[in-house]
Amino acid sequence: MSFDSLLEQTRQALHDVLPETIEITDIELEGPHIVLYTKQLDSFLSGGDYLRQIAQRLRRRVLVRSDPASLIDPKEAEKSIRETIPAEAEISGLFFEPETGEVAIEAANPGAAIGRQGATLNELKRKIGWVPTVVRTPPIPSKTVEEVRIHLRNVFEDRRSFLKKVGIRIARDRLPDKIWARNTALGGYREVGRSSHLLSTQNSKVLIDCGIDPGSDRTPFFNAPELLPLDSLDAVVITHAHLDHCGLVPTLLKYGYKGPIYATAPSRDLMALMLLDAIKVTSQEARKGLYDSSHVRDLIARTIPLRWGETTDIAPDLRLTLHNAGHILGSSICHFHIGDGDYNLAYSGDIKFERSWLFNPATNRFPRLETLILESTYGGFRDLQPSRQQATAEFSQLVAKVLARGGKLVVPVFAVGRSQEVMLVLEQEMREGRIPKMPVYLDGMIFEATAIHTAYPEYLNSQLRTQIFQQGDNPFLSDIFHRVDSSQMRYGLLDEKDPCIVLATSGMMSGGPVMEYFRAWAPEEKNGLLFVGYQAEGTFGRRLQRGIGEATLMDGGRQVNVPVRLEIATIEGFSGHSDRVQLMNYVATLDPRPRQIILNHGEESKSIDLSTSLHKRFNLETRAPYNLEAVRML
Repeated sequence: MSFDSLLEQTRQALHDVLPETIEITDIELEGPHIVLYTKQLDSFLSGGDYLRQIAQRLRRRVLVRSDPASLIDPKEAEKSIRETIPAEAEISGLFFEPETGEVAIEAANPGAAIGRQGATLNELKRKIGWVPTVVRTPPIPSKTVEEVRIHLRNVFEDRRSFLKKVGIRIARDRLPDKIWARNTALGGYREVGRSSHLLSTQNSKVLIDCGIDPGSDRTPFFNAPELLPLDSLDAVVITHAHLDHCGLVPTLLKYGYKGPIYATAPSRDLMALMLLDAIKVTSQEARKGLYDSSHVRDLIARTIPLRWGETTDIAPDLRLTLHNAGHILGSSICHFHIGDGDYNLAYSGDIKFERSWLFNPATNRFPRLETLILESTYGGFRDLQPSRQQATAEFSQLVAKVLARGGKLVVPVFAVGRSQEVMLVLEQEMREGRIPKMPVYLDGMIFEATAIHTAYPEYLNSQLRTQIFQQGDNPFLSDIFHRVDSSQMRYGLLDEKDPCIVLATSGMMSGGPVMEYFRAWAPEEKNGLLFVGYQAEGTFGRRLQRGIGEATLMDGGRQVNVPVRLEIATIEGFSGHSDRVQLMNYVATLDPRPRQIILNHGEESKSIDLSTSLHKRFNLETRAPYNLEAVRML
């Protein structure tokens, strides 16, 4: 459907559905959405199911907003908001979004801000024209979330123009040929790292993930002819914010990609945090980076955030729905609907099919599903992980043992996901007396990543949400946790005589502050190092797991040899990946069951093993392709 024909269909639908008393002053395309502007917003929203009827006729997501002419100046609006909302609401911030005509009101007591049956918000709407929404003030303020909001306001006009171009591109006519679809493996097949997949049809090209390889300098196969030129891509979709899935997205922008990036809002904010930190680490190590901070800012401006369960057109023949993957905050399974009911496939990304301390288990129900592209990190026959309860008990025993002998324990963690779970376990075990209460130091991005978790409570599991926001018991704010916020504080900790626990990045010991603690504490047998996350092939963490007696490290630009005498242990039960049993159970409970499963994100032996087992047990067509192989699905 062309842009002009879509506008004509929209006008006809408005004529058929809306009464004459409601005037639509403008119609715009905004990325995947059709946006209607009106000066009678209240009448539109309260007059029945107008929006649903219009959306059903157009088979597209439709948004309705106040005509910009009816919005008063933000400074005047802020004054009116503060005069109207009672003081007991405790407003902590106001965030105007000209793009949507909404104003987000952060309040410690949301109920007081909303008023009885929404009376306060309705009064505000009539006074200021802006649509007020109330969100609870995050328990831990996030600098990243605030800076993302500020940047989006600063680039409002450019972003508006960009979204219109995206909408026009999505609305272009389809080719009349019979539809086909294929997946090209660009990275992360028969290996862990540099995850990247290209979904192609005769009309569209979409890149899913674009990550680094934590164990080497290898990138996805950017020179694959079907990927080039980069601006021929309709969209980039990101499953989650770990760098092995998103670490090279800014490089796409640097070398010519001009289109949208789809992800959840927490994934967008975590990406900004992780990518900017990667630039910092690269600079400190005197290496040349593949991108700079301007490309990260561009990524933020080009990201179109989607909620779980929200179906969106992203190309003429592709619709995308994100679902909970249970891996880290905002992580998603990407479900694609191709054509007009022709084919459906899902990319799992990294999944956890178990309720964890932070998240609900990965979604296993879809409207339709013909092909699943599934991770196989722990897909080997012997890849069995203990339960969370067993892992907690083992963790407590090891921590208590190291501390009892007067040692210091360093836990390499990914800033996002594992660090928050370890924090929850430490807080619980110390509170209940199974570990002696003592300082737990957080070094790297951990504290800021934790703040972002509290900014998006709807992505946490219901038990943790209730504990934090209804019971007022926030384990992340326990007095045992201390943020390492300067190099001076870190150097002081390195010489600390008393036992303590340090959680530090990076999780695979490929750089970051964890290396400082390791270099200082490795020579002493009383100290300990505890791995709670996957260590990819080629990383320093994997070498330590295999056992090395001495490590060659950099210290102030010179090489030093460090004897490795501290106790090294690994606890698998904290992983954000499903183990072999969970992966098999995930496929067993999928509704509907796909006809084909393609394995990726696993070492070669594990991908092949899981592929064979799934075929034998479920009589499915299974594949474990090599990188650069293309699998036709339709």
